[in-house]
Formats: sequence, structure tokens, C-alpha cells
Amino acid sequence: MAFQLMVVDDSPAMRALIVRVIELSGIEIGECHLAANGQEALDLLAKHWVDIILTDVNMPVMNGEEFLRRLDADERLRDIPVLVISTDGSEHRMRRMRELSAKSYLKKPFSPEVLRERMEQLLGVAP
Repeated sequence: MAFQLMVVDDSPAMRALIVRVIELSGIEIGECHLAANGQEALDLLAKHWVDIILTDVNMPVMNGEEFLRRLDADERLRDIPVLVISTDGSEHRMRRMRELSAKSYLKKPFSPEVLRERMEQLLGVAP
């Protein structure tokens, strides 16, 4: 089964790296939607369904916290699992993101194995 995913990060290089790591992990990807910030992601989500969202926190226009608030407020989107991938690994930040709707949090830099493991957990895929 191919999964539809969204990667939200203001760095084009980081978006490309995350997608490449997922491709190499063996998780089958259908469509992959890319957004540079939370607002772009919401605009894409108005047109496309995804099975999982991987998002950064610190982005211009709409940061990750506001993006999660908006997902939580939308009945259609609130149950999409969100994996936060950020350089900010402080306990405060991780707690705040989980209080919103983040199902998991991964600190940059990350290993491909850990990214795969977290995605498999969130998608309910047996390793």
C-alpha cells in the first residue's frame, strides 16, 4: 500500500533529504506533497488527502505550532498523524507540540532508521 505524505519545511534541501530518506527506507510512497510553511501546507490539504504529515517548527509565514493549531481546529484534518522534525529539541517545545496534535517528535539531525521507525509506528505498518 502506497502512503500519501506531506513534508513541510522552509528548507528545500531538508524537504528533499526527508523525501529521499523515506524513499530509501522502503516505505512505499504514493503522492508526496511539499510545502515551505504551514499556510502552503493548509492550501495543499484543501485539495489533497495525506496519510501522514512531517513538519518543521520554525518556518516563516506560518510556523509549526500555528499549523498544528489549525489542523486541530479542522474536523477533516485533525486525525492525520503528524511527525515533527525540528532542530529545537527542548523539552518545552516537544511538550507544546505534543499538547497540540503531534504524535511524535524527531530532533534534527536524525538517522534514517529512526525516521523509518517513527513513520511505521504512526502509519501502523509492521516492520
